[in-house]
Amino acid sequence: MPQKTKETPMMEQYLEYKKQYPDAFLLYRVGDFYEMFYDDAVKGSQILELTLTSRNKKADEGIPMCGVPHHAIEGYIDTLVDKGYKVAVCDQLENPADAQGKMVKRGVTRVVTPGTIMDKTDQAKENNYITAITANNGKFGLAYADLSTGEVKVTSVSTQLDLTNELQNLDTKETVVYGTFPQKYLDKLRKLGILISKLDELEENYSFDFSQVTSDQEVSTVKLLISYLIKTQMRSLDHLKAAQPYEISAYLAMDHSAQSNLELFKNMRTNKKSGTLLWLLDETKTAMGSRLLKQWVARPLVSVDKLKRRQHFVQVFLDNYFQRSSFQDYLTKVYDLERLAGRVAYGTVNGRDLIQLKTSLEQVPEIKSILLDIGDDELTAFVEKIDEVADIRELIDKAIVEAAPISVTGGGLIKEGFDEQLDKYLDASKNGKQWLATLKAKEQEETGINNLKIGYNKVFGYYIEVSRANIDKVPEDRYQRKQTLVNAERYITPELKEKESLILEAEEKSKSLEYHLFDKIRKQIKDQIRRIQALANILSQLDVLQSFAVVSEDYHYVAPTFIEGHQLDIKNGRHPVVEKVLSNNSYIPNDVNFDDSTDILLITGPNMSGKSTYMRQLALTVIMAQIGCFVPAESAKMPIFDHIFTRIGAADDLISGDSTFMVEMREANDALKNATANSLIIFDEIGRGTATYDGMALAQAIIEYIDKNVKAMTMFSTHYHELTELESQLPGLRNVHVDASEENGDLVFLHKVLPGPADKSYGIHVAKLAGLPDDVLTRASKILNNLEKTSVHTTLSEEEAEPIEVPEKKPEKEETLKVEEPAPTADDTQLSLFPEPKAPKKLSSKESQIIKELTNEDLMGVTPIEAINLIYKWQKKLK
Repeated sequence: MPQKTKETPMMEQYLEYKKQYPDAFLLYRVGDFYEMFYDDAVKGSQILELTLTSRNKKADEGIPMCGVPHHAIEGYIDTLVDKGYKVAVCDQLENPADAQGKMVKRGVTRVVTPGTIMDKTDQAKENNYITAITANNGKFGLAYADLSTGEVKVTSVSTQLDLTNELQNLDTKETVVYGTFPQKYLDKLRKLGILISKLDELEENYSFDFSQVTSDQEVSTVKLLISYLIKTQMRSLDHLKAAQPYEISAYLAMDHSAQSNLELFKNMRTNKKSGTLLWLLDETKTAMGSRLLKQWVARPLVSVDKLKRRQHFVQVFLDNYFQRSSFQDYLTKVYDLERLAGRVAYGTVNGRDLIQLKTSLEQVPEIKSILLDIGDDELTAFVEKIDEVADIRELIDKAIVEAAPISVTGGGLIKEGFDEQLDKYLDASKNGKQWLATLKAKEQEETGINNLKIGYNKVFGYYIEVSRANIDKVPEDRYQRKQTLVNAERYITPELKEKESLILEAEEKSKSLEYHLFDKIRKQIKDQIRRIQALANILSQLDVLQSFAVVSEDYHYVAPTFIEGHQLDIKNGRHPVVEKVLSNNSYIPNDVNFDDSTDILLITGPNMSGKSTYMRQLALTVIMAQIGCFVPAESAKMPIFDHIFTRIGAADDLISGDSTFMVEMREANDALKNATANSLIIFDEIGRGTATYDGMALAQAIIEYIDKNVKAMTMFSTHYHELTELESQLPGLRNVHVDASEENGDLVFLHKVLPGPADKSYGIHVAKLAGLPDDVLTRASKILNNLEKTSVHTTLSEEEAEPIEVPEKKPEKEETLKVEEPAPTADDTQLSLFPEPKAPKKLSSKESQIIKELTNEDLMGVTPIEAINLIYKWQKKLK
């Protein structure tokens, strides 16, 4: 927004910094406010709901401006960053009083971006990852860091799909690129809500530990990430840990869709943590333990040795309840050591943070003692690695007051006895204030002015204030008028002026010295950051393992046995999350069995009977086993899986414009191309997104392909009952069904998985449960009967299947085929699933009450589990 008058020096300075950060909101410090100008002000006022004003109103077009108080800046920065914007903070680098009429020196002291924001209290249990990606000869490098904890990791992937999955699984809000990168791919990332930041040149002069990274591309990717952090943060990054390379193949692979379908971290209905696997497992006592748990769930292990070690620790905690309980009590008092270390390195730590650090370190000797008393050799070896960091604990205890203020420049931070010179200043200040109190009493007595006051302000210093009604009592020989107010006069005396300089000098010097001492303490702690981070790592692991023990004890989980070969045997397995949600209601357990000759379980049964729950149950059990937790079953023997593929639900992909069926086919294709004999495939209702025969044909072809080529353990649920005939054609397929029965024309879900196919679909029964009108149900029953009479479709073997002949050209004339509905017969009513209603019988009061409840219930607003519980409650009342 140009203006026609010459820019002032301050605006010239502003524009100079704005040129350096054109893609960020520039918050420019002016006095007690951070101001925004021009387009930043217009857009910022809308986002932050600020009043838009104008500067330089004499110009033809004034400069739009808006501002926020300096003490509230962090909240406004959070709002902007949460919405995907960058913020550059331009601070005053000198006291305006020292500028002596010249322009105040300013400079950008930090740039806050979605990937670098720190200290969000509402996200204490979440990592905030910033990523960097590189492309080289068809391979992609990916590095990520959490600036608040210092974690840095790097890997390489071979496809854009793998790269996207990693970025989505990390839930990154920002990724950095350098040089050329496929623009079409970057546009896709933007559609996923990821901010793309570009770096024009890399930093060279910095110290960072690359010792564990051997790949040239991975080194380049980490350098890109570190260069960006240096450019934006403009401060010490000493807390960043050595870059840790990792291989995706070292973990049980799950793409973002699988994690979402299995509801590992977010409930698909509410988009919240409640009702997820993480919600179930999280009995951690610290924020850092909760973050580590989420990392373990996202990356289950494939190493049997590592898993057995975790299982052993869980068993030790289970066997030692009282020690575990005491350990939890002390662990609860441990603050977030990872992020405290980050704030120390960042220079943003305050006195209260250091007291939190001291409190945390005070728990460590007790924790160590409790765990060593258990006497388990493996746990002892692990616990003995704990460094109590006693020197830092003692330093903070000796130096920092318990009720430390947030400000590090306002005094009241350092304990008496820590520094001799500071004690002298504090004594002078304390005695000075005592002298003022004595002076006040003395002057009141000598003048007879009982309401005489002694006050202070920055302009006049200390003064004696006398109300206007008592001015005639003021002794003129000693009092000198300093300031006249409406209702009072203010005076000074030579004696007061003399003491004032001593008091103010002591206060000013004590605050300055306190800050100097605090900064020195902070630097001493900063030198020990690696020790604090190592302690945090051990405590967070122990926290997760005790959490597994708590959950395993509460829900009677068992340790799974890992076996080699193509076998899986789970006795009385349960869905862990559904079991917890059901609370006091009993969950029906079910076996899952794959032997050497079985690759595919073809699952049939009515809607809402529990087919999807049964399949998810196995997937979650596998994940729990491969993070080292015990599992919900009576017993469990299973192999180590390398990948879980899922096709569950009926979601479309609005970002790419793909339909539900296209998403279904893409996910099926991913499984068919990438699954191995060691993978687990969960396919729920493949083929339902297209015409019936198309869907059935595709479903059969996919099953045959898995049986012949993939050999992965597969659970395949379907409503195409014709597919159950494949059991006689495919040696690797076995039919199972979720049982249901009819009682007096009503459907009863038994939730028990039994051998063999289901005898019917019960779709219209479920429609009745949903509350469809009787006319619709009756008509649907008649149509179903007619279709069943005329349908001749069966599954085809590969030899029987014939190619479809496509005519070379369309016939000149198309005829419309009319299908006449057969006239209803007397048998139609008898064959109907829902007979024509007869004369109503008189209902009992209990029956009437249940009908009233059913009528008032919003069945479309409840989940399948909630609907089952309602049905169970009504059935119980009737019985």
